[in-house]
Amino acid sequence: MDAEARRAEIRQTLSRATAPVSAAALARDLGVSRQVIVGDVALLRAAGLDISATPRGYLLRQEERGLLRTVACRHTAKEMEAELTAMVDNGCTVMDVIVEHPVYGQLTGTLRLSSRYDVGQFAARCKEAAAPPLSLLTEGIHLHTLSCPDEGAYQRVCAALRELGILLE
Repeated sequence: MDAEARRAEIRQTLSRATAPVSAAALARDLGVSRQVIVGDVALLRAAGLDISATPRGYLLRQEERGLLRTVACRHTAKEMEAELTAMVDNGCTVMDVIVEHPVYGQLTGTLRLSSRYDVGQFAARCKEAAAPPLSLLTEGIHLHTLSCPDEGAYQRVCAALRELGILLE
């Protein structure tokens, strides 16, 4: 399979996917290395395809349903899992984490966490990779974009974060 056909197959796979698809899975299915897939995804992005890289794999960005809200938080690395769990337990999807870096400006990490399972997998990957949260760059201060089914879910998230002492108000 040539490079153009491979990229077309990646585009097709992502357009049919209902969950993130890892570079390793794409590499296995297409008989190439993970690094070839990473390069192909970069070229697809450069060609205008809106591909999101999440902790669990690649997704084609789709229009979000529900309300998009932003919460400001501050916590330690040890409190990260409790924070994320409070958000998903109250019905919201944690779309991203945003920090303000003194040199690079705004840095955004795509998360797309919508269940306890997602949060657990994310926390396990952070631990396995010894990867500290982005918020450590900003003394724990960061933002999350939430996709909420309704205003009530957003209010429940705020109340839960307030109770944990994490909501920055």
